[in-house]
Amino acid sequence: MTTPVVDEQLTIKEVCDLLKIARSTFSDWRDKGEAPPCTRLPNNQIRVSRSALNSWLANRLEAA
Repeated sequence: MTTPVVDEQLTIKEVCDLLKIARSTFSDWRDKGEAPPCTRLPNNQIRVSRSALNSWLANRLEAA
């Protein structure tokens, strides 16, 4: 039997810490539809999957 691979789910604080941004900046990005895709859990908490964050960052790379 194979074990399903579960994508790590990051809290907003973890995402903000990784990106070195304020939580208010992340909230502004969400309001503008510019934040990485988020999942709202049944307890109303928000999570961002690590793969979604990595993909979101990769799509924002600028050419040197």
